[in-house]
Amino acid sequence: MSETVPDVPSPDGTAAVETAQAVQVLTPQGRRTTVPGERVRPYDFRQSGFLAPSELRRIRLRHEQFLRSLSARLAVLLRIEFGLHLERISIVGYQKFTDALPQPTHITLFKVDPLKGVGLLVIPPKLGLALVDRLLGGMGLPPETERDLSEIEVALLDQIQQLILQEWCLHWPEMRDLRPFILGHETNSRFLQTSPPDAAILVLDLKGGPGEYRESLQMAFPYATLEPLTRLLAPPLADTPAGPSTAPRPSWKHEFDDLPVPVAVEWTGLQMTAGDLGRLQPGSVLMLDDPAVLVRLRLNGVPRFLGRPGVRGGRWAVELTAPVST
Repeated sequence: MSETVPDVPSPDGTAAVETAQAVQVLTPQGRRTTVPGERVRPYDFRQSGFLAPSELRRIRLRHEQFLRSLSARLAVLLRIEFGLHLERISIVGYQKFTDALPQPTHITLFKVDPLKGVGLLVIPPKLGLALVDRLLGGMGLPPETERDLSEIEVALLDQIQQLILQEWCLHWPEMRDLRPFILGHETNSRFLQTSPPDAAILVLDLKGGPGEYRESLQMAFPYATLEPLTRLLAPPLADTPAGPSTAPRPSWKHEFDDLPVPVAVEWTGLQMTAGDLGRLQPGSVLMLDDPAVLVRLRLNGVPRFLGRPGVRGGRWAVELTAPVST
């Protein structure tokens, strides 16, 4: 909002800016003041970056690796040194990006399955003609006069563009089934309608070419294309140790004080013949093989403790040594 406003004291007590194009603003402290209009930059919240700074750094590192590998592949294909590097990576509005494209230019529309959205690969006609010249056995130099590519030249250039897109897919090993497809071409950015005008897209500004020739080219990806990939780039969350249990310890209910529970003791290790077993009767005495044998204590038929048998106070007893692991 721009308007002429009367002088308003600034937060530091000085006189407010006297200008015909003053803008009334609120300071972080909540006080109203005026500043020159040239100091105010418009901000569209619809154009806010969809990538955090850390995600943007990871995206940049991944694409720098992609460009190094792509340079080597193009050098092998064209049989000439091919320099390629990333100049800038930025997030801009789709309308702003297309309006800034030169005319005419060679724009390739592509899609990467199974990702959503349509990306753009922008190659200047001079660079495209230089690549086609090299494919046909020439020196790989741009023409002296700029012109559009013919249908045959577009088909030849598509071979290089398909290689670029395939190499881009190979550098996302987290999704091995990525498949690039070229959808079509355009020479005038005003006829592009691959994304809403206010959509935010990621733009890679590249610089490269065969031999000593260098030209600027661009790759643009909408948010729908990059969103699944950025999730894969995020580092795994560290396992946090479980905190102490806050559940209260169970309390004993005194209603169970007089509840009878059957207690039995059993042990293993004693062996006898079937005949001896048949001659057992009340009063028979069985001798233990090992006096230090461990016995198992059952509560209501369920094994709960291990123990050692013995005598205490003239009565048989079991000393509990450990709980039975379940």
